[in-house]
Amino acid sequence: MLKMELARFVCNEVKGSEDRNIFRTPLVGFASVSDPLFLRLPEIVGKHHIQPKDLLPSAQTVMAFFIPFAPAIVLANRETAVAQEWAEAYLKTNALINSICEKAIVFLSEKRIEAKSIPATHTYDPETLLASWSHRSVGFIAGLGRFGLNRMLITAKGCAGRYGSLVFVKEVTPDQRSDEEFCIGLRTGECRYCFDACPVGALKPDGLDRSKCNGRLLENSKFFTELGLCDVCGKCVVGPCAILGN
Repeated sequence: MLKMELARFVCNEVKGSEDRNIFRTPLVGFASVSDPLFLRLPEIVGKHHIQPKDLLPSAQTVMAFFIPFAPAIVLANRETAVAQEWAEAYLKTNALINSICEKAIVFLSEKRIEAKSIPATHTYDPETLLASWSHRSVGFIAGLGRFGLNRMLITAKGCAGRYGSLVFVKEVTPDQRSDEEFCIGLRTGECRYCFDACPVGALKPDGLDRSKCNGRLLENSKFFTELGLCDVCGKCVVGPCAILGN
């Protein structure tokens, strides 16, 4: 079954990574390109958001996956402005996501199934700071989790980690979206960790100031110039919802 093969493929790539100690077992989900939520993305995320068929006109399915960070990475980033471990994990995970997608495209092509992906990050418009493809939104549609107060997709394994996705020309059974609420703040109304943790006040109950957030990311990048472009922060994703499950 193709779904199982692809899920196993993603898990094996993470498990076999030379940096496997900084990850936990990934989550993989699937959605049909005909899911009505895709048509609503321009309304919900922004008019800039493209459709799966804009990536690949004959696409039938979208695969989304989440690679959660190991607890040590999360704990390190709670203890300092931005942990070196967090910065390195960010870059290594982005590289791994891109590698997984590239290899998955080859894997599918060997089965005569066309596929296409979009890079893990830095696909946004520098003026609007909005991306043309939201891996997190796609992950929601594919049943990986639900959005929390931190505006991040929170899964059964938490929200500290990175997302990837690709589209392919083969129909598979889509995964169901869960009704379970993983955000403690939304579930109990008693958690404001992400709001209080934002060092520049960019994240508030009524929304996110993208300019303030991006400014902080660029400021932090100055501490990691030896790593290349590393615009990181992560304070809003290292709270109680960061690490869930196993």
